[in-house]
Amino acid sequence: MGATALLAACSDGNAPAGRPATSGGKPAKGGTLRVGALGRANAVTRDPHGTQANESDYLIIALLYDTLTAPGSGESNTAPRLASAWKPSADLKTWRFTLAPGATFHDGTPVTAEDVVWSLRRLRGTPAGASRLPGIKASNITADGETIVLVSDYPNAELPLLTRLSTFVLKKDTPEGELEKAPGTGPFRLDWYRSGNARLVRNEKWHGGEVLLDAIEVKIFESPQAMANALLAGQIDLASNAGAVAARTAEKRKDIRIVRRPDDMAMPIVMRAGSGPFADRRVREALRLAVDRKAMVDQVLSGYGSVGNDILGTGDPAYARDIPQRTRDLQRARALLKEADFDTSKTYRLVTTEDIPGLAESATLFATQVREADVRIEVVKQESAAFYEKTWLKGDLYTTYWGTNDSVVFLASKTMVSEAAQNEAAWENADFDTAYRKAIGTRNPTDRTRALHRLQLLEHEHSGYLLWGVAEGIDLATAAVRDLPELPGYGRVQLERTWLAR
Repeated sequence: MGATALLAACSDGNAPAGRPATSGGKPAKGGTLRVGALGRANAVTRDPHGTQANESDYLIIALLYDTLTAPGSGESNTAPRLASAWKPSADLKTWRFTLAPGATFHDGTPVTAEDVVWSLRRLRGTPAGASRLPGIKASNITADGETIVLVSDYPNAELPLLTRLSTFVLKKDTPEGELEKAPGTGPFRLDWYRSGNARLVRNEKWHGGEVLLDAIEVKIFESPQAMANALLAGQIDLASNAGAVAARTAEKRKDIRIVRRPDDMAMPIVMRAGSGPFADRRVREALRLAVDRKAMVDQVLSGYGSVGNDILGTGDPAYARDIPQRTRDLQRARALLKEADFDTSKTYRLVTTEDIPGLAESATLFATQVREADVRIEVVKQESAAFYEKTWLKGDLYTTYWGTNDSVVFLASKTMVSEAAQNEAAWENADFDTAYRKAIGTRNPTDRTRALHRLQLLEHEHSGYLLWGVAEGIDLATAAVRDLPELPGYGRVQLERTWLAR
């Protein structure tokens, strides 16, 4: 049923946007919201189509520039943004997007289909373009009058979902040297920017409706604890994605609200399936069975999360909750390792980073737990830049994380189909590829539901992921901050309806 509703919503573009939880009182206009967001000064980017390693950068960019669609809630996880509607052809290969009425850039000029086409082609031309718009060649992004036309290489019922995160629209032919000053179409305009910090002011003519805040000031923090301390000291009003440790610190403060967003971030361990010591499926299964998942959630996430079942996309309405939960079985784990002739005398490296709260801690606890199955693990911490240069997509065993955890097929397209540009585990499975194409390429609800279930079953049994748990997204806010978004993942950046009580 969830899959059917999702396809219907994607077909007509009328899926509702996620509504924030109301904290009481009548929404009031005015005030400046001071937001803390995580980031590192040496990783700052101003390019909307670049790689935003900093959450602070993505927050700023997402408030200045609109994507075509946005994360949604309910039975559909895709909602209108700069595109007000979309419709597929009968074969699900050609999609036509309609621009939101009255959409203009911050300088007052109207947004055209040509602007969108130029922006999407520029996005497709970036190093990560093939994974951001999978199956869509730059030449197959065109304008038909004021309609944007995207043609996929294969039937894709989920194509609108792929336009939620990076399809920021700029003016056509914006020079590369003027990106920092390029006007956007979003709910806020840029006032100033300094070394990762920024002040954004309300866009009075935003096509999406009335924006309540006068301004948002974004301050960059390199650690969640420093950000939480700034909130507790009254220096900021909102600590965005602060993590479980910061939440535990704030639990006893009656003047601080803890906003919890379920199914926010998947934190799997990647086992390289294409080659190396974990290529044997029995070895990967043994490691999955050696983990005490509840202990991981309790200790690493302080209980602010849920147990994972080795399937990414736990926030998806079509997530297969009927697949039996994998539990700890050390006896079976040892037997599988023996069957696979796994060398338990060696020590294997698990590479991790401290990019997000709990990631390095999860690696350390994992190493302790699997030692009970006679597997020796050495945890190696790498600085973020070194990790992505030397380990990501290359290592035999490493941690990763995905903040877009509300779609099974989205993550499959990014990381698991054989041709995926970000196939983290180098996993290739012909049955999985077939199930993926079936899931995204059919209108028939029964066939589609069956394919989605088959897709998740294959991932559960064969993939290179060990998803021990899913972290809740945690924002900390003062009592005056009202109507914060509660959507998981990048839904948290939709602050245009947030307001300040006086």
